[in-house]
Amino acid sequence: MASMKLGSKTDGFHRDGNTWYCTTGLPSDVTIEVGEMTFNLHKFPLLSRSGLLEKLIEELSIEDGSSVSVLKLNDMPAGAKAFELIARFCYGIKIEMTSLNVVSLRCAAEYLRMTEDYGEGNLIVQAEAFLDEVFGSWKDSIKALETCEEVLPYAEEIHIVPRCIDSLAMKACADPNVFNLPVAGQTDAQSQRDIILWNGISSSANKPQPISEDWWFQDVSLLNLPLYKRLILAVESRGMKAETISASLIYYAKRYLPLMSRQSSFDDANNGNPWATVSIPSEADQRVLLEEIVALLPKKRGVTSPEFLIMLLRTAMVLHASPSCRENLEKKAGAQLDQAVLVDLLIPNMGYSVETLYDIDCAQRMLDHFMSLNQDAALSTPPCIVEEGQFLGGPDTLQPLTMVASLVDGFLAEVAPDVNLKPSKFEALAATIPDYARPLDDGVYHAIDVYLKAHPWLTDTEKEQLCRLMNCQKLSLEACTHAAQNERLPLRVIVQVLFFEQLRLRTSISGWFYVSENLDNSQNPCGSLELPKNDGSHQINSKGRTVGVDDVKERVSELEKECLTMKQDLQKILKTKRSWRIFSKTFGFRRKLHPCNSKESCELKEPEASANGLQNHENGGMPQ
Repeated sequence: MASMKLGSKTDGFHRDGNTWYCTTGLPSDVTIEVGEMTFNLHKFPLLSRSGLLEKLIEELSIEDGSSVSVLKLNDMPAGAKAFELIARFCYGIKIEMTSLNVVSLRCAAEYLRMTEDYGEGNLIVQAEAFLDEVFGSWKDSIKALETCEEVLPYAEEIHIVPRCIDSLAMKACADPNVFNLPVAGQTDAQSQRDIILWNGISSSANKPQPISEDWWFQDVSLLNLPLYKRLILAVESRGMKAETISASLIYYAKRYLPLMSRQSSFDDANNGNPWATVSIPSEADQRVLLEEIVALLPKKRGVTSPEFLIMLLRTAMVLHASPSCRENLEKKAGAQLDQAVLVDLLIPNMGYSVETLYDIDCAQRMLDHFMSLNQDAALSTPPCIVEEGQFLGGPDTLQPLTMVASLVDGFLAEVAPDVNLKPSKFEALAATIPDYARPLDDGVYHAIDVYLKAHPWLTDTEKEQLCRLMNCQKLSLEACTHAAQNERLPLRVIVQVLFFEQLRLRTSISGWFYVSENLDNSQNPCGSLELPKNDGSHQINSKGRTVGVDDVKERVSELEKECLTMKQDLQKILKTKRSWRIFSKTFGFRRKLHPCNSKESCELKEPEASANGLQNHENGGMPQ
C-alpha cells in the first residue's frame, strides 16, 4: 500500500475519554467540537493553515470577547477521525497518508480551505500529489474508491470519484500481462516470491502465468451498487467486450443475491466460498440491486447465458421485482431459448393463485418471443422432409427451431402429470411449435400420452383434440407400435396410426420389389458390370455401390413379418368393434403390389368413415 509521511515532530496529543489535549505546555485557547469528540487546541497553529477556522475564530472573538473560543464543526467530512489528523498536521506532528485516508483528508482540507494562501505545502497540495500516486495503482485505487462512500458528496464535488473510476476503467480494459496488474486474491508477498532471480535470470518454474480476463471481478465486487454501476458504464464506454461485462455482472449478482448462488454446502466447505463473509442485504435492497443488474446487462444476443437469465427471472419473481424488469428478462431468455435446457424452463409458480406447479404462462411468453424472432427466417426457407427425421434445405435456419421443439416437447412431458394443467394451456404451448419444426412427433406423442394418463376424466372429444397436435405420419416405428396398443388413445387415432404405418410398409416393400426387378433386367452396355457370382449377388452402376439380391429378399421377408404382426394387432382391436371389420380387407395383401415411381410422391390421405369410403375399401381400392 502506498503511503506518504508528513510532519517531523513527535506525538504531542493525548486522549482522555472523548477529549483530546495538546501537550505543548501552553493553556488551550480554543475548543473545537466535532460530533461527540472535543479538541482543546491553540488558535495560532490552526489559523496559519485553515481559512475556515481563521474566519470562524475571528467572528467568535468579536461576538464573545472571551479568551477561550468554542467552535462546532458538525459538517466536518469524515468527522472527528479526519480532524484529528488535520490537527496533528497543523502542529507539524508526524502523520501517515495512505490510500485508506487520503480521500477523507482531501475532502476535509477542502472543507477547511487549507490552500497555499495559508502556508506553503498545505494539505490540499500534499493530498493531491499523493492521489496521483494512488491512481497509478489498481489496489490503491480500489481502496480509495471504497472510502469515497463515506464522504461521497464532497468527493463528487472535487471530482475524486470520477477520476478514480476512470483510473480503474483504464486498467480493467488494459492487458494485465503487459501492465503487470495484480491478480485478485494474491498478496504482494506472493507476487514477490513468484519472481526469483539467479544471476539476473528468472527461473522457468517461476515465470508469471497468463492472467484471465476476470482478474478484476472480485475487487470491484467490493464496491457498493452506485459506484459499481458507474464503473461498469465506464468500462463499457472504453470498448470492453460485452461477454466480459456480462461475466462481471454475474459475479456481482451471485455475491449479493443469495438465491442466485447454486453452490452446494459441500463445495463451500471444501473449496472455500468467497462470499461466506458477505452480509446479506435486505429484501428491498436485493430487489433494487437485481433491477439495476438487469438494466446493465448487454443488449447483444448470446452474450449472457439463458441459464443465468432464467436464474435472474426466478429471483425477480421471489423478490417481486417490477413487471418491466420481469418482462425484460423473459424477452432476453426467450431470444436464446434454443440454448436452454429442460431444467431452466421448470420455473416454480410464484403467483398468488397457484394453479400449476410450474409457471406455464411464463414458458409460453418466452416461447412466443422466440417464435416471433425466428419464425419469419424459417418460413423464408421452407423445409422438405426426405427421410424420417431428416430435413432437406435450410438446416442452419431450422436448427434453432428444431432444438426448441425438442425442448418444448420435453417440457410438456414434464408438466403433463400436473392434474391442474388445463387442456387449453397444454394445447396452446404445443401448437406454438410449427409442424415442420419437428422431424419426428415422438416427443409430442409421449407428452400427450402422459397427459392422458394423468387426466383420465377427459371426454373423447377432448382426447381427439389433443391428438390433433401430433402427425401420425411422423411417428417412428417404436412410437407406432406403442400407439397401436395404447388403450388411452381414441380408437380413431389408433386406426390412423395403423393405416399410415401399413401404407408406409407397402411403399417400402414396393420399392424393394422395384429395385429387385431392375436388378434382374439390367444389362451391361459399357462392360462395367460383372456376371453374377455363385452367392447370387452382383455389381450395379458405375459408382461402385453393391446391392445383394439375398439382402433384398431378407429385408422383404422382415417387412412382411412386421406387416403380418400389425395386421394381427388390428384384428384384435376390431374384434370388439364389429362396425370396423370392413377395414380388415383394406389392410390385407390381396392386391398385387405395383412399384412406386421414384420421381413421384405418394400422397396419403386419412381414411374417412363415410359410406362412400367404406364402399371403395370393399372394392379393394387404395385410398387416394
